[in-house]
Amino acid sequence: MERKNQSNSTLTVTEAARLLHIHVNTVRRWSNLGIIKSYRIGPRLDRRFWKEDITALLVELKINR
Repeated sequence: MERKNQSNSTLTVTEAARLLHIHVNTVRRWSNLGIIKSYRIGPRLDRRFWKEDITALLVELKINR
């Protein structure tokens, strides 16, 4: 899938945590475990998440409740 306008389509750890209603450390742990796919950017290798991936995870979590 082609990603357009990356700055509006990516989320920080904090933004992803807010959307998922979980702690930022949980987002990091899920990223480390491969539950959420993340991308590393910049010299500090900050994590970024595609908004579409987070939305899909939200849908999956609601279906499995």
